[in-house]
Parts: sequence; C-alpha cells; structure tokens
Amino acid sequence: MSDDKFYDVLLERFREIVDKNNLLDEEVLITGRSLSVEEAIGNPERQDYPLVKGKEKLMQADFKGVKGQAFTDMGGDFKGSLREVLENPLENNFDRAVLIATMNAVCRYLGLIDQTVHCHDEEPEQCAAELVQYLTREYGNPRVALIGYQPAMMEKLAGSFALRVVDLDPDNIGQVKSGVKVEGYDTTNEVLEWCDVIVATGSTVVNSTIINYLNEKPALFFGTTGAAACHLMGLQRFCAMGG
Repeated sequence: MSDDKFYDVLLERFREIVDKNNLLDEEVLITGRSLSVEEAIGNPERQDYPLVKGKEKLMQADFKGVKGQAFTDMGGDFKGSLREVLENPLENNFDRAVLIATMNAVCRYLGLIDQTVHCHDEEPEQCAAELVQYLTREYGNPRVALIGYQPAMMEKLAGSFALRVVDLDPDNIGQVKSGVKVEGYDTTNEVLEWCDVIVATGSTVVNSTIINYLNEKPALFFGTTGAAACHLMGLQRFCAMGG
C-alpha cells in the first residue's frame, strides 16, 4: 500500500464514523504547546525518554471533554470542526498530528478505543515488561526490530531477545544502549529482513513512515498515538498502561 493510499483509506474510514454519528460540524480543540514533562509522562526515574529530553512534543486534542494525544516533532494549535480536520491536506507532520490526535479523541469519545493518553511515572517500565511477556507468549523467542527509541522497551527487549533498533534522532544513532547499537533509518530494509517481528512506535502514523512496516512480517504498534489508526486500519497495537 502506498503512502497516499494508506491515508486515503484512513480518512475515508474516519469520515464514515464521523458521518454516522452526525459529528462533522462538532468542534475539536488541539493544544500544540509542549506539555510539560510532568503533564506528559509524570516523574519517571529514568530520564532518557524522548519526551523528557525535549526531542518530541505531545499534541493533545480535546473533543467534548475527551482527550486524545499524538507525538510529533511539529507542534502547534488548532481549533475547528471535524469537517475542517477531514478536509485539511496532509502536507506535513503537523497536519498529520492534528488528524491523528483528533481521531484518537473522537474514537475514544465514541467508545471505540481506549488508552489515548500517555502513561506516567514508572508505568512505561511496567509496560515494557508486559511487552516482553506478550512477545514470548505469541512468538516464542523472536528476533525483534524496535522502530523508534523507547529506552524502557529497548532495555527489556535486549535482555530477552535478539534485538536491532532503528531511530530517526541523530543524537541516538550510533550510540550503544542496553548493549545494542542504535541504527539509522537507512538500515530499515536490512533490519526488517532480519527480524521475525516488528515492534514500532505508533508515531510512525504521524511521520508517515508507517507503510514501511506493513509487510509480510508481524507488526505491533506501541503507545497511544496509533490507537485510532490501528483500530480503523486493522493493525495490531500494544499499550498496557495508557490512560
């Protein structure tokens, strides 16, 4: 599936839900400022999460009092109707973050999904431990490709499986963390050929790299960002601790 085709289908399915529930002219408010570290993730003992380091922003949509979030590198505010969201061209990461955060809030409001708000404090560590249990139960002892540096997951996965990690942040690329070297985006195809299962951040749906991971290998998208997209597109999602 091409990039354009993926988002065409995603928008069509979201529009059907909005139409069915007569929500096209209802308003959504998106906060594009960077949530403070405490707002976004609480006070984790570990300080190397991208949110803590300021490498990522967490945009938050409010739809009728229900929150939906999306990670992005392009923050900004938005206020408008769902019709405007659906008709807005997806030209960059900000546009996609507005759509994804809105989808998460609206689908949560309708009871279609849950866990659309990032977990706090030591919950990311607990989530990572549950991810290991899940992969062991479902796949035995797979070779795992982790797409997107998430320190707790990287540490737990590296302690249990053969692991390769791909990230977009130049400050991480080439660094050895938890005994594993973080590789750049240019190695993606090689890493995907090597692995048995893909564990990818849901924020790939915001930066439009998600289609790279929709191949013959099992793919699991973790976190809150991909909640609605995974539901609407029939993709597998893992989020053990989100609110």
